[in-house]
Amino acid sequence: MNVHGLFPQYRPRRLRQTPALRRLVAETRLSASQLVLPFFARAGKKLRVPVASMPGVFQLSPDELLRDATAAHQAGVPAVMLFGIPERKDEQASEAYAKTGIVPETIRLLKQELPELIIIADVCLCEYMSHGHCGVIHQDARGTRVLNDPSLALLAKSSLCYAEAGADIVAPSDMMDGRVQAIRQLLDRSGFEDTPILSYAAKFASAFYGPFRDAAESTPKSGDRRGYQMDAANAEEALREVALDIREGADMVMVKPALAYLDLIYRVKTEFGYPTAAYAVSGEYAQIKAAGQLGWINEKALFLETHLAMRRAGADIIITYAAADLARWLKEDPA
Repeated sequence: MNVHGLFPQYRPRRLRQTPALRRLVAETRLSASQLVLPFFARAGKKLRVPVASMPGVFQLSPDELLRDATAAHQAGVPAVMLFGIPERKDEQASEAYAKTGIVPETIRLLKQELPELIIIADVCLCEYMSHGHCGVIHQDARGTRVLNDPSLALLAKSSLCYAEAGADIVAPSDMMDGRVQAIRQLLDRSGFEDTPILSYAAKFASAFYGPFRDAAESTPKSGDRRGYQMDAANAEEALREVALDIREGADMVMVKPALAYLDLIYRVKTEFGYPTAAYAVSGEYAQIKAAGQLGWINEKALFLETHLAMRRAGADIIITYAAADLARWLKEDPA
């Protein structure tokens, strides 16, 4: 559009002269109320194990996790997402649905001490499987294959276990076909029909996940996850995945990763209108932190800009390892 031809007196720079003017006419706003902070929980006490590839991120025992969650909540972060690192792994992911497991233990502690905090329990099997895949596997001459249907029952059991412990939301991240329906049916039969499902609906097989696998100790021992996570080339398939999960009962949907898939965040929000989450994943976080530590970029400015871009694309919710920092920065200088 030739704005100057239609409106010859239009001078947009007039509205950019001061921070107050810029905030007044801002089309997109980033707020702490839209952020979710992920945590990696492991058994023990007073444990803070640094994740080398994610500066500022730790594997935390429940007591230490409570301390960090309290600080983030006080800064304005309304929700956390929990990943568990079990004491033992097997080929049935038994610790994923054990009532005494690390995630249920942490949920109960957080609910007791921070009842207003929203707790989202990530539902996947990779951290709990001895082989590191997101489902039950079968090995034959063709290599390692993840068996879809036998994995659904374990994912549903895990979801129910977390709901019973007090999780406000369950979030299946495995990308097995039909898992939202399996989880919804078991939750409903068990009296948890009001527990929402946040589905990792469009989760791509991404090189950005590397640091997460260090943190969650979930790197596959053989093969990779391209057989069940999405191909980065496929946008229409992503929309079909989202539609399928909504049809099966998802209450919210997610696109993961975020920055390389802003087009998908926009299309998912535009085409479905459902509450849409973006996951600013470990590799996105790590590269900003590393470059910031080297003095190559302004860490604060870049975190604010990239997360504002996710909001501009249509994300209602942003899951990010920078949530606590962002909340503090936004309190000092609202975006």
